[in-house]
Amino acid sequence: MAKGYWIGRVDVHNEEGYKPYAAANAAIFKKFGGKFIVRAGKFTGVEGQSRSRNVVIEFPDYETAMACYRSPEYQANIKVRQPHSTAELVVVEGYDSPQP
Repeated sequence: MAKGYWIGRVDVHNEEGYKPYAAANAAIFKKFGGKFIVRAGKFTGVEGQSRSRNVVIEFPDYETAMACYRSPEYQANIKVRQPHSTAELVVVEGYDSPQP
């Protein structure tokens, strides 16, 4: 079964205000089996517009990734994040077929 992923791109405008959001995510992601694959780190924007942070979170499958996003816990946490950052987030199903 293919994994599910959150792919996020974020600009944080207020580090102190953003910290409670980041701290609360640990318990939320753990509840849904999420783990960080990419969390900030060095990057080079080679095409298009970049944001200052990039995040990829892996979940057991697409349905679980969506359930985490839709959970009351995460929906409440979004409200903590929004005043302090600009973000784009997609939830995508991983590729689970033969490679070329």
